Amino acid sequence: MSFPAYDLVGPRRYRERVGLDLEALRAGQVFRHRPGVTVSQQDNLEEALLTSNQAMLHFDAAYAGATEWARPLVVSTLTLRLVLGMTDKTFGRRARLVGFDEIALTAPVFGGDTLYAESEVLAVEPEPGRDDVGALMVATRGVDQSGRVVCRATYRALVYRAGRGPDDGPGAGSATAGGDPVGKRPSHREVAPSVYLEQSGVDYEDFEPGEVYEHRPGHTFTAERALLRALRALNQSPPRVELEAARAAPGGRLAIPEVDVVGAATALSTKTFGQVAANLGWTAVSFPHAVHEGDTIHAVSTVLGKREAASRSGQGILHVRTEARTTAGELACRFERRLLVYRRGVGPHAAAGY
Repeated sequence: MSFPAYDLVGPRRYRERVGLDLEALRAGQVFRHRPGVTVSQQDNLEEALLTSNQAMLHFDAAYAGATEWARPLVVSTLTLRLVLGMTDKTFGRRARLVGFDEIALTAPVFGGDTLYAESEVLAVEPEPGRDDVGALMVATRGVDQSGRVVCRATYRALVYRAGRGPDDGPGAGSATAGGDPVGKRPSHREVAPSVYLEQSGVDYEDFEPGEVYEHRPGHTFTAERALLRALRALNQSPPRVELEAARAAPGGRLAIPEVDVVGAATALSTKTFGQVAANLGWTAVSFPHAVHEGDTIHAVSTVLGKREAASRSGQGILHVRTEARTTAGELACRFERRLLVYRRGVGPHAAAGY
């Protein structure tokens, strides 16, 4: 069974998929989710304080040092949230999570630990009264960098059938059995019978000039996040850090800093360019229309050219143009980049469990 990472939506035009359709899922399948996430004590501190968690064990190092753990323990809800979030590359077409049969915390997690997730499909059933979704029973476990199981969760979720999700547009296909219809790196690689390892990115050899990649999902800018990013960048301009000043300007909405727009558009492209060894820089960067709080952008990249990397036998260089547009169709930014991309079978992926 092969799961395509893209839908073919036009000649040499590919749209990234997020998650598998219900029809692609079978009881007994095991999915190893990638990437993992390294948790910091700052992540732990923010999770505790922003949720009004008053257990000193999570944010008071002096107190935690006097306990059997000797250091702050990561909040269990942060562990659960990260582990379940990692599963979206496979279960991203989940309509909603109906309930948990069990959530078990089986080992401590500390700042500096790296978490990974693995899921087994226990059952796939029809959902009474619904023809757009079916019911999925899943057991997901989180493991740390040493392979130790730190949590388990067994739950029931509703998953959209092919073509029935709210984000299914023209050209949406079905990630079901069979070969990859677009001839690109699949979203999963079978590493043992019915055991699938999630994949990221396209190998250098599989890119061709003239190809267009529609990146999914998009990115919605919020005022709260923009204010935090401005403050963390030492920005002191009142229209950037004061909502009253921003909303008194023409348009009445907080303008998103242009660097944030470039950053978001670049980040949106990383699912396709996941085999990149380095971004060599941006050129021809322009911002035809301003982006404001509440706007959502979607990015599209075109491969302009490719060439060998003279000093790196295991890598090649892609020349790529990326454009980001709002849902209203306005061109928010455009830029070109040179990317150093790994060839097939080269790089740190196998050694890192990818």
